[in-house]
Order: sequence, then structure tokens, then C-alpha cells
Amino acid sequence: MVPVRVRRILRGPRPEKVPALVGTACTLIGLIDIAAGVFPRFRASRMHAVAEVLPGTLGPLSAALSLSAGVLLLLLAHGLKRHKRRAWRAAVVLLPLGGLAQFVWRHSVLGTLLSLALLALLLRHRNEFAALPDPRSRWRALANFVVMGAGSIALGLVIVSAHPRRVIGDPSLTDRLEHVLYGLFGVEGPVAYTKGVDWTVGYSLGALGMLTALTTIYLAFRPEHPAARLTADDETRLRTLLDQHGGRDSLGHFALRSDKGVVFSPSGKAAVCYRVVSGVMLASGDPIGDVEAWPGAIERFMDEAKAHSWTPAVMGCSETGGQVWTRETGLDALELGDEAVVDVADFSLSGRAMRNVRQMVKRIERNGYTTRVRRVRDLDEAELARVRRAAADWRGTDTERGFSMALGRIGAPGDGDAVIATAHKTDDTDTPYGDLKAIIHFVPWGPDGMSLELMRRDRTADPGMNELLIVAALQASPDLGIERVSLNFAMFRAALARGEKIGAGPVLRVWRGLLVFLSRWFQIESLYKFNAKFRPRWEPRFVVYRTSRDLPRIGLAAMQAEGFVNLSLPRPFTRRRTPRAPRPCPHVITAPTAEREIRAA
Repeated sequence: MVPVRVRRILRGPRPEKVPALVGTACTLIGLIDIAAGVFPRFRASRMHAVAEVLPGTLGPLSAALSLSAGVLLLLLAHGLKRHKRRAWRAAVVLLPLGGLAQFVWRHSVLGTLLSLALLALLLRHRNEFAALPDPRSRWRALANFVVMGAGSIALGLVIVSAHPRRVIGDPSLTDRLEHVLYGLFGVEGPVAYTKGVDWTVGYSLGALGMLTALTTIYLAFRPEHPAARLTADDETRLRTLLDQHGGRDSLGHFALRSDKGVVFSPSGKAAVCYRVVSGVMLASGDPIGDVEAWPGAIERFMDEAKAHSWTPAVMGCSETGGQVWTRETGLDALELGDEAVVDVADFSLSGRAMRNVRQMVKRIERNGYTTRVRRVRDLDEAELARVRRAAADWRGTDTERGFSMALGRIGAPGDGDAVIATAHKTDDTDTPYGDLKAIIHFVPWGPDGMSLELMRRDRTADPGMNELLIVAALQASPDLGIERVSLNFAMFRAALARGEKIGAGPVLRVWRGLLVFLSRWFQIESLYKFNAKFRPRWEPRFVVYRTSRDLPRIGLAAMQAEGFVNLSLPRPFTRRRTPRAPRPCPHVITAPTAEREIRAA
């Protein structure tokens, strides 16, 4: 009887592990090829003797071909790990050519067999490589040119410096850099070598330049596949669902952002809105619509993620939403923080706990500030345009921010139920915005609630504008039919609250200390303390993820979506248009720019 371990070896790897196995093999082979093409000692070592029989290396042809093959395999490996169909097609073409070259140029039967073995593995498990392309635009060609160009220059400096005994004279770093730049364009540079090394270095640099040019040209002229955007029909269907079920989740109205895609359940009674960032399919909040139809929308979401080999993740869902997500998908959930919700009926400025807020509001009112709280539909066009212009100019940063708790617009058609609170100072009107000094914008949360979306203030206004307007909005809520108000999201609030209490353990104190340290950049602690001023109730929010290994990637994607990490390249020849409709700062994951005034308050 054959042992179980032997039977597993004979059956080969599991189908779901084949892409990762092939991608890892391509990565290792690519690195060996690059080393073989760059370092002469490596080409003369025993490791190079092994590398020559690996699939795709083509060692005897030249250092340039070995270098080119290594770079191509490195580019190909990531796509194979992500089950990409186009990467599979490229590998299927590359491996037979590599095997043929091994046999023709080296008469290497072993190298040919290894190439064919890997090819057979790809063909046998071809159904595992069915992922569709990611959203893309031609701007990726510019990104590729910059990244490949920088990598080629860095690798070129290594190539030029890898032959110290063959260099004529003592060229400086500037001479070496000049030689690399010339070599990328196929032109001989100022550095000279002996014993034919000039040809090796020249071909290697030329190969790097050719790869940079070809990959950039391919990305520039391939058809665009833009990211999903909310269409007019999608928005109409989502608004219908929000009218019926919008009171369930305070983040529901933020699903109407135009830069989100959406998948609906088969019945059309539920939907999940998402955005794809760096290969992560990122949803925010709970699904929209009837809870009974949530599983259908979630299944469509997971099918879409699988079709493109995206990493599924949900940021900021409620406890109910987290339970449904984990039950229907097998994903895991982790508490991310708490949302501050103020019940209007329980809010009051009286009492010792509200003394600081009460004194701050009275002081600002004595300085001549007044407030107005209205529905957006009650503002005339001139005043709405002034509010938009002020919100754009007071943003404080050129980076557009917002995703989970940001709508990205003020006063758009269909958003008439949104609420705007404004602060004014009648004796100071010598500004482009008249007497306007601060703005707070709320979006609807069902028929009897509203959720904070935007806080902006004039930098010359007195500190405490945010507290003034939040208090004004809470006091005006009964007249507007508002019973509950969602404020900011406090990340890791529970750890901050428990860590400062007497009797907190050493681990909890260290964790709180780390959060306080990170608050220098992300204002985690200041947001929590700002929210706590209004005596809210805390509603936990969760992140849903597949495996713990995905958490760093999901965190980076979330920060990109919120605008706190910008990995895209600036577009050339663009002008900043003023006025323009603002895209507000988020109040989830990290603090928005407008809330940098919290400490001053």
C-alpha cells in the first residue's frame, strides 16, 4: 500500500496552489537570470551552471539575453500568482521558446525538459488562470516608464561597476551614470573596458533600454479598461434602495460616490458598492437594501473579486454586517474602531461633563459669530456656489481625500435633504466668501438621521468652529426632524479608552502608547477625544478580510482610497481650476485635514 505522503507527491500540487508555485518559480528563476547577466563571477560559478538549465534562462546566448529574460520573468511572476489569464498566455508562449533555445544553443535536454514540465503544469491547470484584467488607463504607461527607467538606471550602475578589473582608468560616478544613460539608448558611453567587456556591458544596457521602451509602448497603446464608475441608472436604483432601507446604516448615503462601482443582488433588492485599489476590491459600510437580499449581493461581490483575482475586503461595516459577511463568505472580521453617534433627545450642554464645550461655544458667540443650519435645498444658487468655493479653498491640501465617509460633492441634484451648518461673522466680510467662516456638511441617514461628511473652516477664524457648528446642528435637529447624528469614526477607540484607565495591563499600555505616537501623523487620539466631547454612544465598526496576510495590503489600499497615501504620478500640464466642487476629507480610518484644527480647539 502506497503511503499517504507518497500519494500526495504523485498527485502533484493542489490546483489552487499552482499559480503561487509557478509565480514563485518564475521569480526565483528571474532573479538568477539577472544575477547571471550582471555579475561575471556568478556566470563562472557552480550556481550559474545550475541556472543555465532552468526554464527561460538562455544562459549561453549572452548576458544581455539572460538579463532580459530575468526581467521578463519577474514581470510575469506577479500576474501568474494572481491567476491572470494574460500572464498565463505569455508564459505558455515563453516556455516553449525557452526550451527550444536551450536545446538549440546548449543542446541541453534537461533544460528543455524542465521548460516542458512547467508548460505541462500550466496547461493542466489552465482553468486556474482565468482572472480578468484589472482596471487600467494609459497613465500606467507613464508609471511604467518612470519605474522601469529608474530600475534600469539602478541596475545599469551595477552592471557598469561589476567589472572593476576590466575598467580602463578610474571613472567617476558621474561618468558611470552618463555611460548608463547613453547605453540605455544604444550609444557608447565614456567608460572603457578591456577584453571585450564593452560588448557585454553595451548589450546589457541596450537590453534594459529596449525592455523599458517596449513595455511602455505596449501599455500606452493597449485598449483602456477604466475602473467601474457609478452610472445614472445605478444611482437611481441605489437611491430607491436608500429611500426604503437607508436608515439601517449611517454610511449608506456614501455609496452614491461617483468613483465607486456597484454589484446588485439577483433580485435587485440589495447592492454592494466598492472601489478597486491596488488589487484590493474594497467595500465600505454595510450592503445597501433589504437584509434578506444581502447574501445575493455579497455573492455577486465575491464572484466579481474572484473573476479578477482581487483581494476582497470590507472597511467599516457594522456588527450585523460583519456577521452576514463572515457567515456568507467564510471571511474573518476584526474590530477596527467605533463610530460616535449622538442621540438628539439626550444631548444637552448642561452639566459638568459638557462644561468645556459650553464655555467654548459661549466664547465664540461673544466674539460675534452666528450660525445657520439648513437643508441644502433651502440655499440659493449664489450661496451654494460660495459654500462650494470656500470648501474647496479651505481644504488645506492638494491631495483629494475621502472614500468611506465622504460623498465628494455638495448640493448635487438629489442631495437636497443634506444639511449644511455655516458659521458667520458679520463684522468681517472683506473676504471672497463674505461673512462665511466655517462649514459642516451632513448627508441623510434615513428619514430621521444625518451623518457628518465634511468640516471646513477659514484659517483666520477663531478656534472651536467645529464644536460651534456641531452644537448648532444638534440643537437645530428637532426642527429638521433629525433624531440621531453620526459624527466621526474613532479608530481603535476601545484600546485608547481602556489603556488610560487605572489597572490597564502592560500590553494594553504599550498598545495605547503606540497609538498615541502614531497620532502625530494620523490624529487617532485627538479624533477620539474630539468625539467624546459630545457624550456619544459608540457603535463598533469592523474590517472584513480573507486572511491575516492580506491585512497590510488592505490597510495600504484603504489609505490610498482615503487619500493619505498617493502612489499615482502627477499628471503633467494640468491646471488647478478654481472654483471647483470639493471632495471632502474622510472621517474614517484617519483624521481629515479640516480636523487638524482639533488640537487648537
